[in-house]
Amino acid sequence: MPILVKGLKMLQMRNVNAYYGRVQALKGISLHVLPGEIVCLIGANGAGKTTILRSISGLLDVLDGEIRFNGTRLTDLAPDQIVRLGISHVPEGRQLFGPLTVIDNLRLGAYQRYRRSNRSQIQKDIEYVFQLFPLLEARASNLAGTLSGGEQQMLAIGRALMSRPKLLLLDEPSMGLAPMVAREIFEVIKDLREGGTTILLVEQNARMALSLADRGYVLETGKIIIEGPSAELLENREVKRAYLGKGRKGFFE
Repeated sequence: MPILVKGLKMLQMRNVNAYYGRVQALKGISLHVLPGEIVCLIGANGAGKTTILRSISGLLDVLDGEIRFNGTRLTDLAPDQIVRLGISHVPEGRQLFGPLTVIDNLRLGAYQRYRRSNRSQIQKDIEYVFQLFPLLEARASNLAGTLSGGEQQMLAIGRALMSRPKLLLLDEPSMGLAPMVAREIFEVIKDLREGGTTILLVEQNARMALSLADRGYVLETGKIIIEGPSAELLENREVKRAYLGKGRKGFFE
């Protein structure tokens, strides 16, 4: 994976409004992500975290405002065009192709590269995913629908990596996982950042997310109410009261 040098804003959202029917889900959202960062979004269910990711990846139309990725306006592009620019989305619930094998799910992750990459490059990337998640190599011929929840999450991340993203959108990667498995997933997320992948992370476990991220945004009913470096948010009285909880610990403390 390419190593990125911090500099200009990789992702920028300006005054974004988004709706589900007549219900306004995002209300003037402005945020940014720098190359090489992990940025987390925290907030209660329904706060707009997933909607932000869906807006970036083109799965939800943005009616007002602007989203740019490395200077390119995303709000007029289809999801497949956004993937080609270098954004991969690991959705909540994983959304794997259950009747297909692990290896076929990974190959589909590289679908848009088949015309411009040779087979050996794609095979090397499959081997890279297997290095990150050795369990997947052992399950390569298994149907995705037969995997455990943790294995499915590994496969969902691996499939997203097959498009060689510059920016990885992760939606609730620890949801429903045993603590030991969740720890393994988050160790891989750390490794990906160290290898140069920029990450925008939605995670219900706010302490875990903030212990991993460089910066964070706190959302409430479709608005950003607090933002700042993760270390400051971990000490913020309102964030502690609403999201961190007494005695709850992250994996990296």
